[in-house]
Amino acid sequence: MSTRAYEVRIAEDPADLDACFRLRKQVFVVEQGVPEDLEYDEYDATALHVLAVRADGVALGTGRLLYGAAAAAKTGGDPSLGSLGRLAVAEEARGLGVGVALVRAIEEAARARGLAVVDLHAQTHALGFYERLGYEPYGPRYAEAGIPHQGMRHAL
Repeated sequence: MSTRAYEVRIAEDPADLDACFRLRKQVFVVEQGVPEDLEYDEYDATALHVLAVRADGVALGTGRLLYGAAAAAKTGGDPSLGSLGRLAVAEEARGLGVGVALVRAIEEAARARGLAVVDLHAQTHALGFYERLGYEPYGPRYAEAGIPHQGMRHAL
């Protein structure tokens, strides 16, 4: 438990996982127009999901970590890299530090699994957010689901 008005935890039970998927649907599918069949993928079953939740049970944000074989397709096959993705914060919780807390929780989980680097595909509007957290851009910009993205990495 943290001293913040919310806690960040690994989403392990079905209710927490459902909250993660509902948040992603709201942010990516409803707000950003990502097709639902692109938002959910085969990696969801084996990913580590994190959830930020208020004391009253309201879900505020989520993200996931791919590692091992699941991360290989996203990171070029290097087993020392983890892939951070699907970071979503509810509109009413933006600006409260939820995104930072989720990223740091995912990094902690990556360290615990022996990973040396976290890789991500950032929407270009979020580059400054990730740069403030120590992530560095690499490679060219590209589109995912019609949204401009940039590869970024951070050594742990």
